Amino acid sequence: MIEEKDVEHIAMLAQIGITKEELSEFTGQFNEILDFFNILDQVEDTGAFEHERVNVFREDEIEPSLTQDEALANTRNAEDGFFRAPRVM
Repeated sequence: MIEEKDVEHIAMLAQIGITKEELSEFTGQFNEILDFFNILDQVEDTGAFEHERVNVFREDEIEPSLTQDEALANTRNAEDGFFRAPRVM
């Protein structure tokens, strides 16, 4: 069973602001979710699938698409035929 101090700790780790008024509500909801997992843990596994697995992916088909110039037509940040994006570190 999760206690309010546990919910406070989880909220701090996740950087979620929970007020003291919301703490008891979140604690109750958290425990309800864990109760559902306990129910799922009690479901028996038969170990075998009744249906054979089949690959449902379709074959790739080449279709007409935009040209490079058409794709870049509405951007202000094109460079050497590509979209220019900010650097990400």
